[in-house]
Amino acid sequence: MLPERSPTLKRRTRLFSLLAGFATLLAALGVVVLGQDPAQAHGVAMMPGSRTYLCYEDAQTSTGALVPTNPACAAAVAQSGTTALYNWFAVLDSNAAGRGAGYVPDGTLCSAGNKSPYDFSAYSAARDDWPRTHLTSGSTIQLQYSNWAAHPGTFRVYVTKQGWSPTTPLAWADLDQIGSVTNPPAVGSPGTDGGHYYWDQALPSGRSGDALVFIQWVRSDSNENFFSCSDIAFDGGNGEVTGIHNGGTTTPPTTPPTTPPTTPPTTPPTDPGPGSCMAMYSVTNAWSSGFQGEVEVMNHGTTPTGHWTVTWTPGDGTKISQLWNGNLTTSGSAVTVTNASYNGTIAPDGNTTFGFTATSSSGIDLPNGSITCTFS
Repeated sequence: MLPERSPTLKRRTRLFSLLAGFATLLAALGVVVLGQDPAQAHGVAMMPGSRTYLCYEDAQTSTGALVPTNPACAAAVAQSGTTALYNWFAVLDSNAAGRGAGYVPDGTLCSAGNKSPYDFSAYSAARDDWPRTHLTSGSTIQLQYSNWAAHPGTFRVYVTKQGWSPTTPLAWADLDQIGSVTNPPAVGSPGTDGGHYYWDQALPSGRSGDALVFIQWVRSDSNENFFSCSDIAFDGGNGEVTGIHNGGTTTPPTTPPTTPPTTPPTTPPTDPGPGSCMAMYSVTNAWSSGFQGEVEVMNHGTTPTGHWTVTWTPGDGTKISQLWNGNLTTSGSAVTVTNASYNGTIAPDGNTTFGFTATSSSGIDLPNGSITCTFS
């Protein structure tokens, strides 16, 4: 005689019998139930950085909250929320199957035709203040594309035509294809912020001004495609990014560093032209009541500079207490720094730096908006 089954076992047996009967009924009706896993391939360009990637970089805080400082990124978060930005790598259309013009509507290329499971529509906004990567026309760069999930496929690389304006909605007719690569090598681990595919990409020659790099990743094992928009400037840059702010937190300095003056030039340099000046702001140290910052001023022109001017608006509750290697003036909440007598000359592709310490009652050590730079 077999032992009597427990009440629990009897209930499980009846449940399994009911489930089996239900499955048999569905099969008889021609219905198939399948487990649905979430999309596993993800990625956008990291060099030059896509809008979603650089906005994510800009927005990260020590608390884990995403709070953009770039105005375009802030507007995108206000419209689409932070969920999309936490999923910066998932600008996708699950059914694109390699289709582009005629399938993805003009004006929505940067948001995958608004077919992603997340709301990336705000990242197709036509505006000129997105984070930007500065490059040199005719050079070759190592293009890097996130491999958040690794899958085989082909990357189609496009760049906007000369004269395209970032304040005009991006259309397929604005693009020229400049490259294509299939199954490039990768470094780093999938599922991490740093893992990426990489390959050498030649940039078009004879270009200047603002442009946009558009990449469509066409998977070969699925109809899923990924879309990436990277704002760039052909201005002699070497991959510098402007429009985002990153800082570090370390022990505060005891005394500010100094740089000895150099001999001023005997012949006044000429103005290297508009758009040649670039300023990079960084936080080198921070503590509870203040921080130390540094600004690198770069000349991407073809002639030496004569004078430079850098301006920005510090965050609320922030006041510069000491500055070296420059001359500080304030007007309302705005800060202006001009060169010292010994560092106004910057050679082509050269740079100089100035530093400062600041007090902060709010803990905000990044500028409110963009930092700008001009030569005169």
